[in-house]
Amino acid sequence: MGSTSAENNDTGDTHPTGVGRRDLIRRSAALGLISVPAMGFLSACASGGGEEQEKATQGKKSEKNPLAVNETAPMEFVLFDGGFGKEYAEDAVKVYEKNFPGAKVEFSATQKIQSTLQPRFNQGNPPDLIDNSGAEQMDMGVLVGKKQLADLTPLLDAPSYDDPGKKVRDTLRPGIVEMGQFDGEQVWILYYAYTVYGVWYSQKALEALDEQYPQTWDQMLAVCEKAKKKGMAGWTYAGKYPYYIPFSLYPMIGKVGGREVLDAIDNLEPNAWKHPAVKACFEAYYELYRKGYVLRGTPGLDHIQSQTAWAQGKALFLPNGSWVENESAKVIPSDFGLTVSAPTGLDSSDKLPFGTIWASGGEPFVVPAKARNGAGGMEQLRIMLGEASSKNFTSKVKSLTAYNGGTDGIELTPGLKSGVAALDKAGENVVNPRIQDWYVQLQKEKIGVSGLGEMMAGRITPAEAIKKIQGFADEAAKDSSIKHYKHQ
Repeated sequence: MGSTSAENNDTGDTHPTGVGRRDLIRRSAALGLISVPAMGFLSACASGGGEEQEKATQGKKSEKNPLAVNETAPMEFVLFDGGFGKEYAEDAVKVYEKNFPGAKVEFSATQKIQSTLQPRFNQGNPPDLIDNSGAEQMDMGVLVGKKQLADLTPLLDAPSYDDPGKKVRDTLRPGIVEMGQFDGEQVWILYYAYTVYGVWYSQKALEALDEQYPQTWDQMLAVCEKAKKKGMAGWTYAGKYPYYIPFSLYPMIGKVGGREVLDAIDNLEPNAWKHPAVKACFEAYYELYRKGYVLRGTPGLDHIQSQTAWAQGKALFLPNGSWVENESAKVIPSDFGLTVSAPTGLDSSDKLPFGTIWASGGEPFVVPAKARNGAGGMEQLRIMLGEASSKNFTSKVKSLTAYNGGTDGIELTPGLKSGVAALDKAGENVVNPRIQDWYVQLQKEKIGVSGLGEMMAGRITPAEAIKKIQGFADEAAKDSSIKHYKHQ
């Protein structure tokens, strides 16, 4: 797992702690573009290549069956087997089977979403419901652009599972419906989990250092230095999947420069990555590497290994989402004091206050346009968006759902309780960068692995990372083979 500190790279530190940090923003010299090799976006769903499956005939619409599901048609549900596990989905499938005893449900869970399902999209015989998540997530911008997803408006306008007087859409948390839209009124994706992204840490470890969570970057560096002297690294992260870094970096950029900076990045606007706030935040994160505050060996760790090292006390801070509590439940000590905080900012002149956090829908569920039993897939989602299924999810996997409630009577776990408190502190200062679902390959492979991953491993400088990432974004903006989206 590596030792408790990274290589110390203090030599050549031209921005000592506490000096000229805001100057990093003011001194935003224009950065030229670099040419990058053309890397075609993976077409998650090229058309053609097989016979399309025959659609199930419509069932009889009733109060208990508002989506007119064929009561005897098979329904296939493929789940991403990740941090939330599969038990919550299996429980919801049992409800479907009880409601439609004549229907056979084929349920499976896999981490290989794209390699398993892309050929089936190509052949025209996809499943009826998919949890499109994980490292092999299919590019949803491509799926939408190629019209391979069903519009979920019939589900959203159907009566909710618990109260026929309320539509499903009226039971959801703010922003869930909008997240599923790309352009126009259609809703292509239902994000089932409600994820709080931020900096996760052990309250016990922080108290052992006699410190509070740092609100400015000078304070962050001071806490990391104190941890280093105690034999603990300041930070670790999923080095093999460095697109985890934006879970705290992006909201920091929004805090420093305002929401409009994140919107410009999402919109693939020219020079968006050259904004002074981006440069300042990249420089700040690079200091963690340069001063030896990143756990040695981190670039070679996957998400489980980095989370395990962090849970074992080898590193203090970890950028992650609220699924980490469930995913790392077996290695987090009972007295850990699991806590999440909004990202540390630069200083008091940041555009948004401390507490600004990224929270949004997670676990994107989709119904393919060519599904045999799309109505059944939507009905399975309607069940999952009911109060009972939502409570079951929250109690079993320690995360909120898109259902606006479902916590009454549940004893909240430390991480979940902390996440709710962080949302309360943020108030209206919740940001939601869309690049990770509008342009999956750009975000994960290019910005994440080739840009931020290389920078945090010390193989390129912040200036070089910005040039490289801006080049990737410009390449995507000019690529007529992919559909482009903009904030409305």
